[in-house]
Amino acid sequence: MRQSLPRVPKGRIAVLIGVKGATRRELEEAAGCKSIHIDSNTGEIDVIWPDAGGYDPVKALKLPDVIKAVGRGMAPARAIQLLHDDWFFEMVDLRDHVGKRSNQQRRIRARIIGSEGKIRKMIEQHTGSEISIYKSTVVLVGEGAGLSNARQAIEMLASGSEHGTVLKFLERERKKSRLGSRSLDSIAEKEYSSKTDDFAGLVPGLSDVANRRSRRLKAAQVDPKNEEEVQEMMDLADDEEVSWEEE
Repeated sequence: MRQSLPRVPKGRIAVLIGVKGATRRELEEAAGCKSIHIDSNTGEIDVIWPDAGGYDPVKALKLPDVIKAVGRGMAPARAIQLLHDDWFFEMVDLRDHVGKRSNQQRRIRARIIGSEGKIRKMIEQHTGSEISIYKSTVVLVGEGAGLSNARQAIEMLASGSEHGTVLKFLERERKKSRLGSRSLDSIAEKEYSSKTDDFAGLVPGLSDVANRRSRRLKAAQVDPKNEEEVQEMMDLADDEEVSWEEE
């Protein structure tokens, strides 16, 4: 089966191919496809897949996102993580927030990156996501709630929110995530016997004391006219004995 993938910008074609085609072969192996054909002049990409049943259809659906991520500035090794079932792709277009003015796009890119890349790193650490900024787009790769929080943080910065406000939002969401992971999904109720053995087993010797006490209580309630009860009372337990001596 042949599949056409999104065209890659010319400046990213060499990155996608890799040294002597190493990156392309890595993509082919990770995706499970037969081959990936990349036109080095136009950036157009075609993928050849095995016959039905010979490949993972989920990876076939996710491979276009991998190509998009690489084309938008993300390192191939990071973009390949998208092939995992629980990793997803998001892209924020800065033009939706500041228009087509290049100077405004540069300003927003600088705010997202921060001094020496600190802001971007903090967003990645708080959300467990991977972020790549390329021209007017921001590409995000990550898992579930973390990816959603990362996108919201980027959009907040693009809309003019202060760094402190964004970081407080991320801290709050991370605390919620931690509390949620600690919550109990279910409570299993265990039935305990009314016998004293369950508790007595925790204290050495307590079971023997409880048994002797039970026998004394039972002996105090024996009917002297009932020969069977009297005989049962007179039978000695393994830990009992009768001793006598002359005065």
